[in-house]
Amino acid sequence: MRKHWQPINSVFAFFVLPHFIACLSSNEEIQLNSQLISINQHVPKVNSHRIFDIEIHGILLWASMGFLMPAGILTIRLSNTEECSRTKLKLLFYLHGILQVLSVLLATGGAVLSIKNFENLFNNNHQRIGLALYIAIYVQFLMGFRRPKRGSKGRSVWYFFHWLLGTTICLAGIINTYTGLNAYNQRTSKPISLWTIIFTAQISFMGFFYLFQDKWEYIQKQGIILENTETMTPPVEIVVPQSDGQKVIMRTDSGRKINALGTYFSRNNVLNKLFQQT
Repeated sequence: MRKHWQPINSVFAFFVLPHFIACLSSNEEIQLNSQLISINQHVPKVNSHRIFDIEIHGILLWASMGFLMPAGILTIRLSNTEECSRTKLKLLFYLHGILQVLSVLLATGGAVLSIKNFENLFNNNHQRIGLALYIAIYVQFLMGFRRPKRGSKGRSVWYFFHWLLGTTICLAGIINTYTGLNAYNQRTSKPISLWTIIFTAQISFMGFFYLFQDKWEYIQKQGIILENTETMTPPVEIVVPQSDGQKVIMRTDSGRKINALGTYFSRNNVLNKLFQQT
């Protein structure tokens, strides 16, 4: 029986098997091509004109939320120092307002550009965060013009929400800048490592300066406190009774420095009580 099947096996090996392998390979190629088509549908290719629009959109939104808005926060934070005069306070306030208005205008330009030229399907995090940021920016802008007068009842509540919303917008804008860079890389296949490093260095510097503002006056006061551990005290009169019934008034030097223990003795009149007991 084996001898009868050998010619059939050889015919199958030479004629049928190659066609079967070719069919399998063609099916794999069809599946691979369908996968590539689906990937290309999710990430559509863009032409040079669309790439230019994307770059302009990114520059406008970086200048708005990645630079001007954090700079406005740093500016108004400088007005909280103790050495800030009234003239300097007004100057910083108006500078803060100008930076924020410019930020809103640039963000508006970026929004108009994205509405006119981009597919606004809101199927990714960058577009969703961007839409929420556009709404929050205009709410914050209106809150700035509806500022209650200092000393009124609603001033504290307004200040809290203005600070909270402004800080949230700034942080979300920074995050959305990174998501925008990733989206730019996926759509255009251009490298973004250099821009990511530059933006990270800029934000790190601003963050360090923001935290350093609170500690600068404290650092300066450290030297003053260490140099004046011995405080200047006014002259102290000590009444010393004598044996003949007379009293002698002893007066300390007006410019003498005494330590904390000496201040305690002088303020509590301990020496006077000690002499009276003797």
